[in-house]
Amino acid sequence: MTIAESLPLVESHVNPEIIFPEGEFWSDEPPWESNLNLQQIILLIQCLEWWWREREDYFTAGNLTIYYSPNQKKSEFCRGPDFFVVLGTNPNPNRRSWVVWQEEGKYPNLIIEILSDSTAKVDREEKKQIYQDIFRTPDYFWFDPESLEFEGFTLISGQYQPITPNAQGRLWSQQLGLYLGLFANKLRYFTPEGELVPTPAEAAQQAETQVEHERQKSAKLAAKLRELGINPDENL
Repeated sequence: MTIAESLPLVESHVNPEIIFPEGEFWSDEPPWESNLNLQQIILLIQCLEWWWREREDYFTAGNLTIYYSPNQKKSEFCRGPDFFVVLGTNPNPNRRSWVVWQEEGKYPNLIIEILSDSTAKVDREEKKQIYQDIFRTPDYFWFDPESLEFEGFTLISGQYQPITPNAQGRLWSQQLGLYLGLFANKLRYFTPEGELVPTPAEAAQQAETQVEHERQKSAKLAAKLRELGINPDENL
């Protein structure tokens, strides 16, 4: 087990001395730069929601503004990560944004940015610094769907340290309890045992395949019994 795999989950808290504004805060993010980026984020959300389908203690979203300062302006550190996960909260899907001071001071436990030509420099530098120093987000990853560049960092003693890939080139997320890595040129989740976390459609297909396998197995057994002069229907 690596250092990153043994780190505890991290929670953040709002400074009670700061007076925060009330009211609704709408997300204010630019549209996706490409369909490739959009499909990647949908994939991450769908797979995690399927894998955690029995859980009611997390929130995940894509391209949703995070408000964390009472004086925040769009030009001043207003950040909507491409994909993020907050643990220890309710899964309310109707949030119009993530407002830290209205969410018990919670910041994302994990953030993934999807790189593009216009955002890569900001994602690697400015956003990384904000996520490290202000958000204190424990796990930060970025992925380029074009070049397949993939890197991850975990917060250790207040500083992001690179996550060392395993033998398969996957990076461990302590916050998710899963690996992230490439499969068919997409960023996907993998279990600690190395199994691919499926999409809902893949999971349904796997279930159908298993049912068909069991049907064929039963049919072969029945045929063998008939060869031996045994009527399988009479022995049910």
